Amino acid sequence: MIRLLLKWLLSAAALLFVAYVYSGVVVQSFPSALIAAFVIGLFNVVLRPILVVLTLPVTIVTVGLFLFVINALMFWAAASVLDGFQVTGFAAALIGSLIYSLLGVVIESALGGLFAKQ
Repeated sequence: MIRLLLKWLLSAAALLFVAYVYSGVVVQSFPSALIAAFVIGLFNVVLRPILVVLTLPVTIVTVGLFLFVINALMFWAAASVLDGFQVTGFAAALIGSLIYSLLGVVIESALGGLFAKQ
């Protein structure tokens, strides 16, 4: 449970970092980042698997590169339903989701080492 809460807090901080380094993404406050990180995570758990299955032929033809488009759609969809989180367009969603995903890998790696079972 602590790992999940820590991941949520770090994901919100990562979203604030994305907004800081890239002008196409705007996050108004840390509470907005917390809500946005929750909604992005929820979309990734509920909607992303459905989209991956539906677009499997395109994903195979593009050798997996279409998954970046799906990630951008999840990022953009979260911004469209929230007030304190904005993305200026699809290109901004693509770049923002790439940065956010890279930070997510770093967070997962750090938490994996921190909470490793021995």
